[in-house]
Amino acid sequence: MTTKKEMAVKQKKELDRKGGETTRPGPVFIPAVDILENENEITILADMPGVDGKKVDIDLRDSTLTIYGRIDRVEGEKEVSVHREFQWGDYLRQFTISDVIDQEKITAKMEQGVLRLILPKAEKAKPQKIQVTTS
Repeated sequence: MTTKKEMAVKQKKELDRKGGETTRPGPVFIPAVDILENENEITILADMPGVDGKKVDIDLRDSTLTIYGRIDRVEGEKEVSVHREFQWGDYLRQFTISDVIDQEKITAKMEQGVLRLILPKAEKAKPQKIQVTTS
């Protein structure tokens, strides 16, 4: 007998704006992320469908990494929405980066709506073997 797994549809989470207003109209969503780690780096994959790589702003300030992806309006000037099941909006998420990360070597790449951030670990944070000497 095979096990059947159902795919769960995950709803987008909209950013709570109680802390302030944005300068653009429309919703701002929190992108879903996967965080992966190996001995050399931490990788953050942020799902930001519809965001062009040229419209992603990444800011690192005081150990806070902020990613912001901007969506252009999808309707043309003469188009009117008659049915809508998908919500469009910008994406915003922040991460606190510890000193384990070599902040000067962080890289980012946007591909098919997924932002891949590579956060290399500082040399002092990488695992290492300590040789035991005997007398």
